Amino acid sequence: MIARVASRAWRGRPGRRPFRLAGAVSVLALLALGACERDGDQATTEPPAGERLTLTAVSYDALPGWSADRVAEAVPALIRSCATLGGRAADRPVGPDGIAGTVADWQAPCSRLAALPPDDHATARAFFEEWFTPYAAANGTDRDGLFTGYYEAELRGSRTPHPDFPVPLYRRPADLVSVELADFGDRWKGDRIAGRVVDGRLRPYEDRAAIESGALKDRGLELLWVDDPIGAFFLHIQGSGRITLADGGEVRVGYAGQNGHRYFAIGKALIDRGELTREEVSLQTIRDWLLARPSEAGAVMNLNPSYVFFRELEEEGPVGAQGVVLTPGRSLAVDRRYLPYGAPVWLDAEDPVDGTLRVQRLMVAQDTGGAIRGPVRGDVFWGHGADAELRAGRMKSRGSYYLLLPRGVIPAASD
Repeated sequence: MIARVASRAWRGRPGRRPFRLAGAVSVLALLALGACERDGDQATTEPPAGERLTLTAVSYDALPGWSADRVAEAVPALIRSCATLGGRAADRPVGPDGIAGTVADWQAPCSRLAALPPDDHATARAFFEEWFTPYAAANGTDRDGLFTGYYEAELRGSRTPHPDFPVPLYRRPADLVSVELADFGDRWKGDRIAGRVVDGRLRPYEDRAAIESGALKDRGLELLWVDDPIGAFFLHIQGSGRITLADGGEVRVGYAGQNGHRYFAIGKALIDRGELTREEVSLQTIRDWLLARPSEAGAVMNLNPSYVFFRELEEEGPVGAQGVVLTPGRSLAVDRRYLPYGAPVWLDAEDPVDGTLRVQRLMVAQDTGGAIRGPVRGDVFWGHGADAELRAGRMKSRGSYYLLLPRGVIPAASD
């Protein structure tokens, strides 16, 4: 059985399809392969003509490594996603074009999750085999796709300005306006723009260069101050982070808004200038380049006009675009034009650190990003710390995935 989800044709519409910024952001795709910044107020295009998701029902034996994964580790992530269905009408469609059925289709499996014993991987595996059908995902007939990674950045900072902490992290300005264009017509459904109202008209907000030059200074928008402008730039890319305070303690910050300017990948600029090759570009090599050239770093970072505003997080971790706390190693960012939030996804991709290994694990689609585009495209949230940064920074893995849907659901537009 194959389900074909046809892309909607591009109609030359103003604006671009939006992507919410969530807990954190893809590293490599952001820096070189195209922005993965979770640009909540920035729009992106509809799926390109000819691009489509195809789903083919398979058995669990077809999932590479299925019997070896610590499947129970994905259950808490799925419980969080299931909680978002509470209070929604039973007949409400789940996912784009109702690809994942309705809320009613998810109620039974979701209600049984809490009863699963923790760390019992055999029982968890049996649960998924009983309640979900795996579908091999492809773009038409091509099952191969790109998988990148992101992580929670870490910086040193202060709640008050100090010579050792000169770089402000700004709150969302009150005059930043985000417009849901669907409010003005169904043909703009899903599109969003942002800016400032000037003389009764919506105008672009200040870009990164203007803000770095002091456009928002003395407006009381400073949330925190950090010690490293390059680290702050990467925090903007990641979208969330942990700030270790000089006087003790730690603060988590997360996305609160974006200035509406399209993200530009500075890694691409460095490739075009011959400073780095496409093969060697990574978070680590780009950061090393910036650190080695302090006189040029600011201008290069300002090539990216997108600017992120932050809030202090009360949650226990970064919050994904689905509105739930992300689970390290188990939360996956996907293209929401194709895949539904909250769906279990089996990933099979090259390991970013050891080329002889594979990343084969059950994940949950809980996030998205501007560069996460395509029927077979994903971004793994690796958490925080040195290992997470290493994996996220190096990940540009080829692989594939399988979408798990409640048994009885026939994906939209099935043949």
